[in-house]
Amino acid sequence: MNSLRTLIAAFAVLCCAAAAAANPLRIGIAAEPYPPFTIKQSNGQWSGFEVELVRKLCQRLKQNCQIAEVSWDGIIPALNSKKIDVIFNSMSITPEREKVIAFSLPYYYTASEFVGPKGQKTVLSPAGLKGKTLGVQSATTNANFLKKYYGAGSVIRYYNTQDELNADLVAGRVDLMLLDALAASDFLGGKDGSGLESKGLAPKDPLFGPGIGAGLRKADTALKQQFDQAILQLRADGSFDAIQKKYFKVNISPDAK
Repeated sequence: MNSLRTLIAAFAVLCCAAAAAANPLRIGIAAEPYPPFTIKQSNGQWSGFEVELVRKLCQRLKQNCQIAEVSWDGIIPALNSKKIDVIFNSMSITPEREKVIAFSLPYYYTASEFVGPKGQKTVLSPAGLKGKTLGVQSATTNANFLKKYYGAGSVIRYYNTQDELNADLVAGRVDLMLLDALAASDFLGGKDGSGLESKGLAPKDPLFGPGIGAGLRKADTALKQQFDQAILQLRADGSFDAIQKKYFKVNISPDAK
C-alpha cells in the first residue's frame, strides 16, 4: 500500500511538472527597457533587478516562467485579456489601478526625484515651476502627480519611454523631469547624465501608493496568495537583499520605508 501511495504521489508531481512546462506563467514587462530594473541584452535576453527577482520568485513557486514583452501603455489590457499572466515591471500600487487589477504585496519602494541641468536654481513648488516644461513617462504615478499639482501652471510632456525623456532633457527640450529615484541615480551616474543633477525628491503623496507590486487578474486569487507568500519568503531569507545589492546602493525593501 505504501509503495502504491508513493507511486501515485510521484505520478502527481510529474503531471504537475508537465502541466507547468506546457503552460508557462507569462511574465509581462514593457518592451522598452527600464534600466536597472529591466535591461535587454544585445542577444535579446532580459536581465536586471526585476527580471532576476521574478525568476527567483518563479523558482520558489516551482513555476516555469517566460518573459513576455508588451507595450507599457497596453500592459494592463494585455493582463486582463490573458495575453500575459503577471505584470512585473515597476508598476506602482494605486487605488485607480486596483479597480481593474489585483496586486501582490509590494516588493520594492522608492521615492520620485526631479532631475535638471547642473547649476540651475530650482524651486520645486508649483509656483516655482510655473511656465517650465516638465517631462515624465506616460501612464505612471509620476505622470499623475505632475498632472495634479503642476498641470495648471507648467507645460507637461509625456513620453512613451524613459530613454526618450532622458534624451530630450539632455538636449534641453524639457527643463526638468520626474522619475523613479533609483532610475535617476543610474542615469546621473552615466555619461549622458554628466551635465544634470538631482533637484530634490517629490514629497510623499497618496498618488504614489504603498510601493511596487506584481499585477495580477482579480480572479487569480490563488496565484496572488502564492506571490505574496514567495515575496515574504525572499525578504525573510535574505534572497531579496542579495539581489538588490547587485544593483543598488540603498535598501529598496518596503520594510525600509
